[in-house]
Amino acid sequence: MLQPALLGGVAMGVLSALPVINLANCCCAWILFGGGLAAYLMQQQRPDPITVGDGALVGLMAGAIGAVVWTIVAIPLNAALVPFQAGMLEQVMSSDMPPEAREFLEALKSGPAMGVAAVVGFFITLCVCGVFGMIGGLFGALFFRKNPPPPPPPVPTFTPPTFTPPPPLPPGPGGA
Repeated sequence: MLQPALLGGVAMGVLSALPVINLANCCCAWILFGGGLAAYLMQQQRPDPITVGDGALVGLMAGAIGAVVWTIVAIPLNAALVPFQAGMLEQVMSSDMPPEAREFLEALKSGPAMGVAAVVGFFITLCVCGVFGMIGGLFGALFFRKNPPPPPPPVPTFTPPTFTPPPPLPPGPGGA
């Protein structure tokens, strides 16, 4: 169960962290996909059909792993985008805005505020990925379930034929 959850979580986390591709996550598509992928991979490992509970559990595990991967991948990507974001923030702050809003935006650029936002964001991501990964695993278990093997054919019972000898022939006209 760990390998499908790991693969589903990595797919979920990486696709959710990439800058343009993450737009599909507006409706948690990548999170649902990761949970469903984990259920699919789990079904491929087993000869018998998986239960809906198995799908939910592997989807939940994939969601937790996906949240960790998402955070790990997003940190360097966000660090690379800081100059772009700072330029946009300067443009917004150069416009006519109240001094309270300007102070709030300046406070958001500080290190402690960014650290707290990262920790809070991780726990929110963990909850969202866990719930929607579990839903994806449920649907994956339903969609990718193998049909149960057919029951074995009935064993034929052998009844030996009965043989009754024919009655003796009556004596014929020649008399012997």
